[in-house]
Amino acid sequence: MRKTWKQGLLSTALALLVLGTVQATAFARELVPVGRAVGIDVTIDGVMVAGVSEVETADGRISPAGQAGVLPGDFIVKLGAEPVHCLKDFSDIAQTLTEEPVALTVVRQEKQTQLTVCPVLNAEGKYQLGLWLRDGIKGIGTVTYYDPETGAYGALGHGINDVDSGSLLPLSAGEIYDASIVGVVKGQPGTPGELTGVFEGGKVCGQVAGNTVYGIFGQYDGVPDGCGDALSCGEMGEAQPGKATILSTVDGTSVQEFDIQIDRVFRENGEERFLLSVTDEALLEATGGIVQGMSGSPILQNGKLIGAVTHVLTNDPTKGYGLCIQSMLAAATDTLDALDPAA
Repeated sequence: MRKTWKQGLLSTALALLVLGTVQATAFARELVPVGRAVGIDVTIDGVMVAGVSEVETADGRISPAGQAGVLPGDFIVKLGAEPVHCLKDFSDIAQTLTEEPVALTVVRQEKQTQLTVCPVLNAEGKYQLGLWLRDGIKGIGTVTYYDPETGAYGALGHGINDVDSGSLLPLSAGEIYDASIVGVVKGQPGTPGELTGVFEGGKVCGQVAGNTVYGIFGQYDGVPDGCGDALSCGEMGEAQPGKATILSTVDGTSVQEFDIQIDRVFRENGEERFLLSVTDEALLEATGGIVQGMSGSPILQNGKLIGAVTHVLTNDPTKGYGLCIQSMLAAATDTLDALDPAA
C-alpha cells in the first residue's frame, strides 16, 4: 500500500506527551541526529471544523452553522447529547437530525461552549448543518533525534496544526511511516517549496504520542536507517553565528549533510532561536533552500547537535529559522513530568 502526501507540517500545536516509562533524565545525554524524512499520520481527538458552508435549500442558500456562530478551528465534542470522537460518530448522529434545533458543544480556545444550530433541508431531502469537518492530518516531516537507550524520538521542531484554520490540533493517536522523497517543488520568493513523499509500503516506523509547540515526540520502532553516531547536545548559549550543517532527506531515502550559515542567534525569555542561510550549492540547486517537509532537520555545529530547522522565510527561501535542541528536550521532559504520577 502506497500513501503519497505532499507538503510538510509547518505549524504550532499543543497536546500531551506519553513516552511509557521513559524518565525525564533520559534526555540529558547524547542523542543520535537523524535527518530522515518520515510520513506523519495523526488523528485528532474529536472533530475539527475546517470551515462553514452554505446549504442549498428551497428558500435559497443558508448557512446554519455560520448563523449559530460556529467558527473554523472549533472542536466539536458533542452533537446533541451524544459525544463525538471522530467523523463517523458525527455522521452517524447527523443521520438522525430533523428540523428541530440541535445543541452543538465545541471547544474554542480551551473553553467549552454550547451553540444551538437549526438544521435545514437540502435539495436531496437531508437535514444538514453546513460544516466542513476533519479528524486527522497527514504530511511529510523530518526526525530530529533518536535516543538509542530508550527508543524515544523528536521531530519537526514545531507542532502540528490544521492547514485550513491554523488552529492547534489535540491528537488522540498517530504514527510515523518510512518515507521516500520522490519530488521537490523548489522554493521561490513568496511561495514556499515542498517535498513530495511516498509512505513506503505503509510500513509504520514509530508512534506519535505527543504534539507540542516544539515538536512531536514518541517511540521509534527499531533504529532509524542511515543514522550516524550519537552526539552531545548543545546547551543554551553554545550556538554562535558562523558555519554549521543540517541533515536532511531531499531525494529518496538517503540522509545528506548540507552546509548552512547561522546568521544570528536570538536569546529571549529563556528561548534560543537561529536565523539560518543555506549556503550549500547542491541543496540550493535541489530545493531552492529550505522547503516544507524539511522541518525537524537537525542542526550541527562544532560536533554537537544544537537544534532543528523549523520554518522558512517566505520572501527568501534560502533563509529560515531553527530552535535550540534544549527547547525540544525541555518540551518532552516537562510534558512527561506532568503526566508521570511519580514526578
